[in-house]
Amino acid sequence: MDIHQILQHLPHRYPFLLVDRVLELRTGEFIHAYKNVSFNEPFFPGHFPHHPVMPGVLILEALAQAAGILSFKTMDAKPTDDSVFYFVGIDNARFKKPVMPGDQLHLFVENERRVRNVWKYRAVAKVDDTVAAEASLMCAKQDIAA
Repeated sequence: MDIHQILQHLPHRYPFLLVDRVLELRTGEFIHAYKNVSFNEPFFPGHFPHHPVMPGVLILEALAQAAGILSFKTMDAKPTDDSVFYFVGIDNARFKKPVMPGDQLHLFVENERRVRNVWKYRAVAKVDDTVAAEASLMCAKQDIAA
């Protein structure tokens, strides 16, 4: 999936869109996507000016956005203005390698299960072949007033 297709399957936009391309997706099972980490990211001037590092919470958010694409593709649906997916749990989050400007952050998300509107995923972020972060993520669809 290129960026135009990604924009159809996520409600996020700049500066919060954290998925640049989807390399592989098996509906209902897994996704492999990536984010090109640029020195021009809006968070780097403050985190940290002398040693820029991508915040861990944004690595988790990138994984969640990849999970969102997997979920929408699995449901054969697209985001609407009357619902949103929220984090409802992040378990066993581990950060093993700093992500820095120039890195290509590969996002691997596997669907573990879905019960009604709650999805659980196993997620791993890698730079090259080294794990940068990993976690179990839970998201839930919530209807909202339009």
